[in-house]
Amino acid sequence: MWDLVVVGAGPAGTSAALGALTVDPTLSVLLIDRHDFPRDKACGDGIAPHVFDLLAEVGVTGIVDDWTPVRRFALTRGATGVDRDMARPNWVVPRTVFDQRLAAAAQTAGAQLVRRRVRGLRITTDAITLEGDLHARFVVGADGAHSVVRKKLGVEPGPVALAIRGYAPTPGARAASQVIAYGPGRQPSYAWSFDRGDGWSNVGYGEQLTAGRPRPTRAELLRHLDELLPGATDGGISWWGHHLPLSSWTWRPRSGPVMLAGDAAGLINPMTGEGIYYAVATGLLAGRAAADALHRGSRDAGTSYRRWAGRLLGRHLRHTALTAQLTRSGRILDAGIRAAAADQVIFDDLVELGLADGRITPRLLRALVRSSRGGL
Repeated sequence: MWDLVVVGAGPAGTSAALGALTVDPTLSVLLIDRHDFPRDKACGDGIAPHVFDLLAEVGVTGIVDDWTPVRRFALTRGATGVDRDMARPNWVVPRTVFDQRLAAAAQTAGAQLVRRRVRGLRITTDAITLEGDLHARFVVGADGAHSVVRKKLGVEPGPVALAIRGYAPTPGARAASQVIAYGPGRQPSYAWSFDRGDGWSNVGYGEQLTAGRPRPTRAELLRHLDELLPGATDGGISWWGHHLPLSSWTWRPRSGPVMLAGDAAGLINPMTGEGIYYAVATGLLAGRAAADALHRGSRDAGTSYRRWAGRLLGRHLRHTALTAQLTRSGRILDAGIRAAAADQVIFDDLVELGLADGRITPRLLRALVRSSRGGL
């Protein structure tokens, strides 16, 4: 009988283990992943500094010190663009590196990591049984966009985007920068080029899947990437298509002994495709909620998890959903980019909203209104 079993050993899963073991290092925590490490994961690889703030709280520091920070951030849509320094730098680190280091940190803290595929679970009065022979008091589902744990809980998926990611040599014009280029049509649709600092960039293109539009093919995704960021596919390797479960207006974790975190919970920023901050933040909270429930002798960790996650992300998620809705209008999207180009503070507000847990500030709202009126 494990105190906590975490399905999925990416950033959300390893953070859940770290969160629980920080509260009580004596807990028995099992991390399960269907792959050996190191393993690749389709992602933009961008990591906001807020992620490292959270990890420092559980004693994990310095894990990307040998990688180059990226301070420039650019947003474009056609001829409209902004290119500025961020208040704090980001990092672009391949998931083969970042995830392995987080998994190692969780093991150092006391978690056990095993390779195994989980196909189902059963919740009883006293425990949760996985695959018939693994028993846990609490479970965190951190098993990604196609989460088995989410399906077994009967949680319906929300909006989904489809993206393709590869690695390509960094052109001089996009060196030392993270670039997002929005498409000309219905949003969200955007290409990205994130310089890793080692001569290569993570590049890709994604768009939301809707009932009224045919599912784009691999060739179409690559064509859109090259249209928005000319030359981005030149010399590209490791192309990998993947789904992005986008966050929406509300997210209310259920009560009980099973929690979802990260992509499994449908937490991807619809404006930028960012998901690592959400993964680490919700993973830590889920692990802490499990440890707290164990100490209280309760079977319900989900209620605490819902309360804590709501305090951290509830308002932010409503604001990103509203922003995503507003920026379906090209005029509003252009207004936001123009406002950020005119004012560093507005730019910083947008970065916080798109890459971490920021909100629509009054000054950002006023700037959007002024800029959109000016574009009429």
